[in-house]
Order: sequence, then C-alpha cells, then structure tokens
Amino acid sequence: MGDLDGKTILFMVASEGTEQVELTEPWDAVKQAGGTPVLASEHLGQIQAFHHLDRGDTFEVDQMLGAAQAEQYDGLVLPGGVANPDFLRTIPNAVRLVGEFMALGKPVAAICHAPWLLVEAGVLTGRRVTSYPSLATDLRNAGAEWVDEEVVVDHGLVTSRRPGDLPAFNAALVAEFAKGRQEDQATSA
Repeated sequence: MGDLDGKTILFMVASEGTEQVELTEPWDAVKQAGGTPVLASEHLGQIQAFHHLDRGDTFEVDQMLGAAQAEQYDGLVLPGGVANPDFLRTIPNAVRLVGEFMALGKPVAAICHAPWLLVEAGVLTGRRVTSYPSLATDLRNAGAEWVDEEVVVDHGLVTSRRPGDLPAFNAALVAEFAKGRQEDQATSA
C-alpha cells in the first residue's frame, strides 16, 4: 500500500521540449507511491523529451489537454525544460487547467522553468515559490515571494529549481498529493 493508492496524477507537457528527467523521476515517484500517472499534451501520439538540448526518449500521450478537467485528477505535475512551459503557456487549455487545479485547492508541483505556467494562470499572488533562477523576476512580478531553496511547499504548491533538486521535489510532491485537497490552498484563479 502506498501513500497515493487510488490517486490519479496529471502530468502536463508540450509535444516537444520537456526535460526528460523532470518527467520520468516524478512519474516514477508517483507510481512507486501507488498512484496512477497520466500524461497530457496538446495532441495525442507521442511527445519528444530532451536531455537539456539533446533529444531524449519519446513518451505516449494518454490525454489531450482540451479534454482534461481538474476534477478528474488528484494532483498536477508540471515538468520543466525551457521550451516545455514556454510553449504550454501559449495554449489556453494548459493555462485553464493550471488555474482549475489551483482554484480547487488541488496539489500542484512545478519544477525548473514550469512556474511560468503559474505566472500565466495568474495564481502566484502571495505564494512562496522557487524555480530556475532566471525566472525569479517573472515570479516576483506575478506577486510571488521567490526564494532560492531546493524545494518550497506553500499550501499544496510544490516548487523546485532544477534536476538536482528532484529527490526533495519528489518526496514533497508525494507528501502533498497524499494530503490531497486542502481548503486553505485554494486560490481564486
């Protein structure tokens, strides 16, 4: 029996540009904790992951972003990579989903450049977060308190800076997903 037995966690990625390790390690952490990960993207088929700038593996998409609803899932993981969240923040359904998860108070985990989606969804006012350091100004301008820490948990929102933070990120996201929805983490998106 794991901490996430019976829980389904949505992983949101673009068709290209996801940092592979920021997808696969949280995915494995969810599975090892007994949860069911689901991969969502703008199109069915496969997504192309990357090892920084080099092509990595491909992964099969389970759910189209346009058909996904936050109510169907127990949590949301936003993997990084520079291109992945930069592209996703231009897709209305991706931004909508982030806003829905936050408005419902469901746990959300974002690593590296993924907090750009939180900026786009307008859900950072008063939140304490971290990210890849180049996003600090963007996050502050969106109303967040940015800190340079391995992992930050703020009322169900889990953020980390980079792949080296994955062990702490994965432990925190499993813990928050196990807690589930919390009234005090809901925001008005």
